[in-house]
Amino acid sequence: MSEEKPAKTPSDDTPQENGESAPDAGAQMGAEAAAAVNEDPSILEGEEGGKDALEAELAETKDRLLRLAAELENTRRRAEREKQDAARYGAASFARDVLSVADNLRRAIDAVPEEERANASAIIEGVEMTERALHSAFERHGIKPIAPEPGDKFDANFHEAMFEIPNTGLPNGAIVQVVETGYMIGDRLLRAARVGLAKGEAGGNGGGAGGKVDTTV
Repeated sequence: MSEEKPAKTPSDDTPQENGESAPDAGAQMGAEAAAAVNEDPSILEGEEGGKDALEAELAETKDRLLRLAAELENTRRRAEREKQDAARYGAASFARDVLSVADNLRRAIDAVPEEERANASAIIEGVEMTERALHSAFERHGIKPIAPEPGDKFDANFHEAMFEIPNTGLPNGAIVQVVETGYMIGDRLLRAARVGLAKGEAGGNGGGAGGKVDTTV
């Protein structure tokens, strides 16, 4: 009686695919990638170019943000300066109109003859108090008088020449008389002081050469 041989199973003749085929496939893919790079180096160059483009875009975005921040800061400073100017000079038009009131108060005081001041002392005192109150209000709002003295040098930035007076004994162009007091508001001219100037005569005792005074700024 003959012995029966055991039947062969498929696993007896086939290789272990799980243990042998996976490493071979990975190695094959790596070799193919290396071969592709060797055949076409532009693949790596394309990656480097994309990186450079990204860095350039980032630098451009940063520059735009810095410019925007600088513009916003300039706008903030300009708005702050305009706010300060409005607070400081906003009343300039009104103050310029009120200057005539101050002028008339001073004219009223100066118009009273010296011999009649004793009889009108109460009225004069009241007008002077009103004048002082008005000047105090001016000072609170940054308004200051320009009151040159006789003999001071004419300055076209702050003075307005109204007339010339010869033979005053003062240098040519010196202030002889103040017709109206000038005023400043902050660092701006509200109204120039109106003055009369000395006119020196050629060869005279005017203290200077003859001719017109330069009243330009």
